[in-house]
Amino acid sequence: MERPILQVALDLVELDRAIEIAEEAIIGGADWIEAGTPLIKSEGMDAIRTLKRKFPDKNILADMKTIDTGSLEVEMAAKSGADIVMVLGLSDDATLKEAIRAAKKYGSQIMVDLINVPDPVSRAKEMENIGVDYINVHVGIDQQMVGKETVEVLKKIVNEVSIPVAVAGGLDATTAAECVALGARIVIVGSNIVKSARVTESARKVREAIDTADRQSLGIKKRKKDIEQEIKRIFMEVSTPNISDAMHRQPAMEGIKSMLKGKKMVGKAVTVNTFEGDWAKTVEAIDVAGKGDVLVIYCGSENITPWGALASRSCMIKGIEGVVIDGPVRDIEEIEEMGFPIFARGIVPNAGEPKGFGEINTKIICGGLEVRPGDWIVGDDNGVMVIPKERAYEIARRSLEVKKHEERIREEINRGRTLAEIVDLYKWEKVQK
Repeated sequence: MERPILQVALDLVELDRAIEIAEEAIIGGADWIEAGTPLIKSEGMDAIRTLKRKFPDKNILADMKTIDTGSLEVEMAAKSGADIVMVLGLSDDATLKEAIRAAKKYGSQIMVDLINVPDPVSRAKEMENIGVDYINVHVGIDQQMVGKETVEVLKKIVNEVSIPVAVAGGLDATTAAECVALGARIVIVGSNIVKSARVTESARKVREAIDTADRQSLGIKKRKKDIEQEIKRIFMEVSTPNISDAMHRQPAMEGIKSMLKGKKMVGKAVTVNTFEGDWAKTVEAIDVAGKGDVLVIYCGSENITPWGALASRSCMIKGIEGVVIDGPVRDIEEIEEMGFPIFARGIVPNAGEPKGFGEINTKIICGGLEVRPGDWIVGDDNGVMVIPKERAYEIARRSLEVKKHEERIREEINRGRTLAEIVDLYKWEKVQK
């Protein structure tokens, strides 16, 4: 392989969509086409047969994720048209040896996937000695969502084996080029091509990046991410419906809406628990909160507000992102003029008195949802979502995947297909027992 191989992973469940996307990716420079595991589980060996008939001059990789019955599963895939079959590195050596024998018999090759292997470097060397054709350094989708990356493992493996090394796991043009500069010969890209509204353009961007990757010019460095900045950046990019979908349809705060249309708010919660008619703790919380935080207030009343324009102005000057109130707000005209994000149950003119009862930075219930200090709060015109701080990075990444998925579907709708056709709705409706 003189130039890096771009392999596009079709991790979809609809075969007709997979074919359409593969066609666009090939125009953009894809070399190999992967029948992803979800596609194989959905469509069986017909997925491989169809891809090979449609693209006879392209290598078709079947991501079987075989872990047992190596001979049988490789035979199935190879007879269906697979040029390369993926087998798990977690498999027993006997399974791998049987897979290799079957591949030789039926004219295919074996790529071993090191996903979840405890010692990937040692296993890669063992796989080379056994006789596999390719090693795949792979961080799975769920692992990517919690921040795991392939680069550090890749650096070690490419120096230990002489067979071609593939790499997979959330790659885009930049990270794919970095992996090539480190020595990867095959880059496997899924989401960042397959879910793109412009598949050809996205594939071409990766193609150009890996073709021009160079160890010296790229200047490889260990990337250090500011996780909180990354979380905020992603949450600003996605919508609360994206977040809800990523959290398995988690509901937003009940009854709490944006008071200013078009204003988005993202930040970590500083919580306030106060009582009807008492606004002392809500104002004191402004002094506790820092730049980028969001005040989340339970006030216990639908008729008396703990918040108005003066408090909002104090927040803006301090750099607080916005306020959520399980209760009403007042001075809305002035708040609209300053453009400060407020999410509340409604608007009333009357406030109470500053008695000083309540607590700051304690667990509260706001809009029917539990909110703890430090949880992430995202509000837009659709509502307010609460994201547990322990899962914020994961949920942000999953939300971005939801957004990309919807962008691709939107493009297919624009081409004239209905939503039911695209997602094959009738096929995937839950079977009634």
